[in-house]
Amino acid sequence: MFEQLNIDPQITEILEKSLKTRISREEALKLMKTTGRDFQALLMAADALREELVGGNVTYIKNWNINFTNICTGTCGFCAFKREPENSESYFLNPDEIAKRAKTAWDNGAIEVCIQGGLHEDVDAYFYEEILKKVREVCPDIYIHAFSPMEILHGAEGAEMSIKDELKMLREAGLDSMPGNAAEILNDDVRKILCPSKMKTDKWVEIVETAHKNDVPTTCTMMYGHIEELKHRVEHLDILRGIQERTAGFTEFVPLTFMHTYTPIYRSGISSPGSTGLEDLKVYAVARLMFRDLIPNIQVSWVKLGFKFAQVCLTAGANDLGGTLGEENISKSAGAQYGVKTEPENFQRIIRNMGRVPAERNTLYTDIKTV
Repeated sequence: MFEQLNIDPQITEILEKSLKTRISREEALKLMKTTGRDFQALLMAADALREELVGGNVTYIKNWNINFTNICTGTCGFCAFKREPENSESYFLNPDEIAKRAKTAWDNGAIEVCIQGGLHEDVDAYFYEEILKKVREVCPDIYIHAFSPMEILHGAEGAEMSIKDELKMLREAGLDSMPGNAAEILNDDVRKILCPSKMKTDKWVEIVETAHKNDVPTTCTMMYGHIEELKHRVEHLDILRGIQERTAGFTEFVPLTFMHTYTPIYRSGISSPGSTGLEDLKVYAVARLMFRDLIPNIQVSWVKLGFKFAQVCLTAGANDLGGTLGEENISKSAGAQYGVKTEPENFQRIIRNMGRVPAERNTLYTDIKTV
């Protein structure tokens, strides 16, 4: 496949291997460093593998985000969403208001609602349970995708219960799956600087694996382009790969390029101003080659990338455009410029323009309908 491209023989060997089996962490790091024709060959390999594994569909979901509070006890340097309780911009939605918004989303065609919020000191596992019950009362059939691993830890500590017991309670109250946020970069040296008050890597892994083992699937994410090195990105992907080998509980991988503009860590001069476009493409491509069929679905974040560049990333191994959303406040607070809501027609236009097939899906990718 790569003979005529005049690329490095070692890169050729890795890419040829990647089309047959998963590559090692060391090989992935070499691919993260590619430039020129070697880089172009990487994209070709990732796109070819994407086509082999998931075909020509580009999927998306009709969903709605509800960020129920921006009041948080956390100290994450990458966050521009948090407000102190006394701040005039702070807010805290009660379960009835959250349920009302979920009903509005359902009435407007959303099949999934994603519910997340800050680590409010008055929130615990029983508050999450009440949210779920209220939403289920008004929307018995909507899919509830809610509460990051950090929220789950916060809720368990506040209610003085185990993670397993909390997840069991929330599952019975209506929780269907969890967003795999709070991962950022799964390296404790990076986390000490980036998010010192958040759990360590081992705890994130423990919570996610506990969810998977108790019938709560999750997505998985990586937020990159701040203070980490290339080796940390590869290490992170390898950790996710190991979890999936043990549990098979991840539904998709969602790379999250760092939105830097209004974040404390950037304004204090500690972080870089996000990743470059080529770095974004390498993350998608290397993730595809590392995960192969372990995690077949890789999502591009149009909120962070914009529609034009999201379309480009779909040529680098990705196959999903995420959700239509309805409210998305976290990326917007950090400086994302591309809106918080879109219509399915916008997805369909850019997908068809690529010569690929638009397809609406459910959260678990078990029901996919071409449109």
